[in-house]
Amino acid sequence: MAELDQIRERFILHWGEMGSLWGINRTMAQAHALLFISPKPLSANEIMEELQISRGNVSMALRELIAWGIASRVHVKGERREYYTTEKDVWTMFRVIARERKKREVDPTINVLRDSVTELNKMPSAEGQYEREQLQNLLDFFETGVNVYKQLEAQNPNSILKLLGTVLRIKNIAF
Repeated sequence: MAELDQIRERFILHWGEMGSLWGINRTMAQAHALLFISPKPLSANEIMEELQISRGNVSMALRELIAWGIASRVHVKGERREYYTTEKDVWTMFRVIARERKKREVDPTINVLRDSVTELNKMPSAEGQYEREQLQNLLDFFETGVNVYKQLEAQNPNSILKLLGTVLRIKNIAF
């Protein structure tokens, strides 16, 4: 059992570190990791004990995970306390995370780029030409990325895996 506890702890700590690199609160990422590898829903008290963090931190982490759509409250028969779980299907989980990241990071960037290009287009043609081209190129890149994202999101996981397998085979043949 001690070996299982070490593996769980290593995963939870690593997921927290990765979360902070991805711009996600470390505690939120650790709570997500704990819920993800827990075979049953957990109460806030259990999360608090396992992660050795305050009730306030657990509450904020759970609130954010729920807002992101990757955790939810569940009712456990015979229990009065609230319990929490997270999305267990990795494809669904990463789709939800990608959707949230797009909404929180990419969409506002596209809006700023669009507004900036619109304003630059109102200027005399020689003025701001370089900036206009640079920002338009960046806007085109982001919009292309969003279109690819939308197409991938519409696919089922097997189609994506098949596509990736084809791409990897083509890449190996090309080299």
